[in-house]
Amino acid sequence: MNRALVMFALVLVAGPVAADTADAALGVRLKEIARVEGVRENPLTGYGLVVGLAGSGDSPRNQATVQSVANALAAFGVSVSKQELATRNVAAVMVTAVLPPFASPGDRLDVQASSVGDARSLTGGTLLLTPLYGPDEKLYALSQGPLSNGAYRFDSFANTVQKNHPTVGIVPGGATVEREGPNAQRAMTRTIDVLLNAPDFTTAERARAALAGVFPGAEVRAAHAGRISLSFAGPVAFVDAVARIEGTTIAPDQRARVVVNERTGTVVAGGGVRVSAVSVSHGDLRVTVTTDFLVSQPTIIGIGRDAVDADGVRTVIVPDSEVVTAERDPATLTLPAGTTVGDLVGALQKLKLSTRDVITILQAIKAAGALQGDLLVQ
Repeated sequence: MNRALVMFALVLVAGPVAADTADAALGVRLKEIARVEGVRENPLTGYGLVVGLAGSGDSPRNQATVQSVANALAAFGVSVSKQELATRNVAAVMVTAVLPPFASPGDRLDVQASSVGDARSLTGGTLLLTPLYGPDEKLYALSQGPLSNGAYRFDSFANTVQKNHPTVGIVPGGATVEREGPNAQRAMTRTIDVLLNAPDFTTAERARAALAGVFPGAEVRAAHAGRISLSFAGPVAFVDAVARIEGTTIAPDQRARVVVNERTGTVVAGGGVRVSAVSVSHGDLRVTVTTDFLVSQPTIIGIGRDAVDADGVRTVIVPDSEVVTAERDPATLTLPAGTTVGDLVGALQKLKLSTRDVITILQAIKAAGALQGDLLVQ
């Protein structure tokens, strides 16, 4: 039996009981499953040049790179025509970063540079000063520094040796924040909206009830499955209120769901997934083809004047094939109503079925309407 399937069965049988007990006793903080509206990360993007490459940069066919190099030199008072430039040591890149909420000027960010031309490798390059803009087209950070990618690529006479992905690199702490993010810092507030990462009506109602107990003087309502709104009678300290919201614990509800990946043979199921009364019969037909190669070796007929003319006589290899079919008796399994997927997998384990057989059976049970949950096939 597949070892991964054995571990999976053990987790399904033992895990849900322990998990349900822990959730009932401790709960989960809202900080883990929700966020406050307006507090979010923001993507930054810029276009720049990586210089100092060892002949692995963009070719002269990339006119954007040639023009960018000419513009960069012109900014330093160097005037050259594009025809005079060799760009094999330069690569045009798109630079990306993430601006965290409440970032302040002077904070450092990690940036990633990705080639947009035909550069073979960015290893050993240095990113020139690149402005980073937000979705509102405002400048939020400036990036610069040596790239690190832990990769290489070498070419010689159509032979290539490559490790990892050499056309992408990072500059740790390579960007400096120049402007605060669009998340406005609110010292005092009258309303706070909490957004669930996975909208669910039951979880939203439980969160509303828990927050109503934490803030007895506030109006707390669940606007829909993913939003809980808090309205205060007067201004409250934003940081203190959010800290209390994040520390509130609830027991989130979970949908019954089984996720299978046919490519890797992975099956993941929640503890609440149950199976209605169903009978499963699974059998297989095995066909084995064996081939033996026999050698036909001609013998000498006669000696001397009595020998037979052997023109066209040669050694021949003759295949001898045999087809054998073997069909084992189908394995039958009957499960009562209320059986969990963990019980089902444990029973299939005793039948010595592979993980892929389990996936096929789960799909068939879902098609029969006996799987009380969602089946997601990746």
